Amino acid sequence: MKAALVTGGSRGIGSAICVKLAEDSEYHILINYQSNKKAAEETLKQVLEKGGSGEIIQFNVADADDVKTTLDKWMSENKDTLIEVIVNNAGITKDGLFMWMPSDDWQKVINTSLNGFFNVTNHLIQKMLSNRYGRIINMVSVSGVKGTPGQTNYSAAKGAVIAATKALAQEVAKRKITVNAVAPGFVKTDMTCDLDEKELKKMIPINRFGEVEEIADLVSFLASKKSSYITGEVININGGIYS
Repeated sequence: MKAALVTGGSRGIGSAICVKLAEDSEYHILINYQSNKKAAEETLKQVLEKGGSGEIIQFNVADADDVKTTLDKWMSENKDTLIEVIVNNAGITKDGLFMWMPSDDWQKVINTSLNGFFNVTNHLIQKMLSNRYGRIINMVSVSGVKGTPGQTNYSAAKGAVIAATKALAQEVAKRKITVNAVAPGFVKTDMTCDLDEKELKKMIPINRFGEVEEIADLVSFLASKKSSYITGEVININGGIYS
């Protein structure tokens, strides 16, 4: 059996990606969550309703020991299953102007997005390399591409993941492993529900926020064999707000 791991897969874009991969592929979906077990179980229910198979898996991507211990335990219990797709989706925001930003808000955002990418991908990539196939998809943001005021920490974390995507893609391409980044703009999720949608959509040429399903469609394509000649790319999906 082959599996796809989606970090932060319990809600929002992560949840939509889990459901879409279940619909479009034969992968066993590993729905990672940190604390919201109820939301993870709800996502699993939708995965099963689509005719897919999956399970929930709890670990904190920012905690290297937790990642290693949990994934090692899972792999020892599922020796015949190979994690072929990694979607690094887990991320948090702690917005505020840089001059007043507490060190803790900087560290937490960097630890989740950037160190989380390292902890999960670094631990699983050896198996991908020996299997000579894989798909690594890093969820970044328009903030990481253009920079967003009030999000210097988030922009820094996502910008770093973009650079890592481009470098890693070149290292592993010969082994048929692709590494790409997906950079959404404003998308309707829990993370954006406090934003002034009416005001913000004036900045977006398409004149609306994106839907999580639209992001999931792109990720599903990048996770498939159809995308085998695309690597090291940052694909913007933002309604034209920054193109």
